[in-house]
Amino acid sequence: MMKKFKAKSVALIIFTFIGSYATLFIIFPFTYWKDYVHLPALRIWADVLTNLVFCAVLFELSLYIDRKLNKRIPWMIRPIKRLLTQTLFQILGVLFLVFCLAVIYVIIYLLFSDALNAHYPYVGLRETVYAFLSIIFWALLISALNTGDYLLRNWKTATMQAAEFEIKAAQNKQLAAETELQALKLQLDPHFVFNNLSVLSEIILKDQQLGYDYTENFAKVYRYLLVNSKKKLIPLREELKFLDAYLFLINNRMGGGSIFRVNIARATLDLLIPPVTLQLFIENAMKYNRTEKESPLVIDIFTVNDDELVVSNNLLPLIKKPESTGIGLENIIGRYALLSDRKPFIEKTDTTFTIKVPLIK
Repeated sequence: MMKKFKAKSVALIIFTFIGSYATLFIIFPFTYWKDYVHLPALRIWADVLTNLVFCAVLFELSLYIDRKLNKRIPWMIRPIKRLLTQTLFQILGVLFLVFCLAVIYVIIYLLFSDALNAHYPYVGLRETVYAFLSIIFWALLISALNTGDYLLRNWKTATMQAAEFEIKAAQNKQLAAETELQALKLQLDPHFVFNNLSVLSEIILKDQQLGYDYTENFAKVYRYLLVNSKKKLIPLREELKFLDAYLFLINNRMGGGSIFRVNIARATLDLLIPPVTLQLFIENAMKYNRTEKESPLVIDIFTVNDDELVVSNNLLPLIKKPESTGIGLENIIGRYALLSDRKPFIEKTDTTFTIKVPLIK
């Protein structure tokens, strides 16, 4: 990028240098140039070098003025004021440079008049005024080219950002739709309903009171899914009420193969969390691990720093690993991408799998 900018700067300086001579050829009469070519070679080369340096300084000054004004009077906010201010400063800059150039010429030709040994051909007042106006023209042209390049780059950047925003918005919209669809699947998952009804029919035959409790908790879970799964956020205390009912179903369905340890700070109960988050984490842990009475799956659910929820479990890998779809965790990560600038954190070691999610105020 820097090399490209330098190449463009050199090209513009050369363009200004050649253009300035082309303008002078038009302004000054033929007799001037006829006398000019008979000047000593050293003087002509000194004149050419001085003009090249002048064009380079003129170019840098124009860019410097533009950069300063870009910060103080942006084109997008006050275009008329910016145009007038930029034109004024460019003209003042040219006056300053011409004055400096005149001083340099006087010093050089006073000190080295014998070596240079010649005088410039006569130039009239009209040609002098035209030459000065041509310098202003080239300064304004450089400024216009630089401004055009600046606006074009800004337009490209703005266009790319707008395209990125559109893509991001489309992705978020798709993500929201997928999240809602996943939540709907959780509500109406036939396996969830079938498994719990099958367990319920067995429990009723053995213990009617337990069957009644199981039915109550199953209704709480299903009601929670129907009512809250489409909400963006709910208080943590509501999610924990759902968790109590959900864990009741798991403990009676799975037996003693899993242990749940819940330790939630009271200060976090009114903080918010996407609904069904804990169910997804628990399902994820139970899907990829064994649940045996001799070696139970231990799932810890606790809070840290008063604004973070942690779900951690020991690893008891299944002999035949189920195919991972990643939908559950992606669902939570996707929902947090829409709700907060803080992201969930997932850590897997040789012995544990831990998920941390921020609690939203």
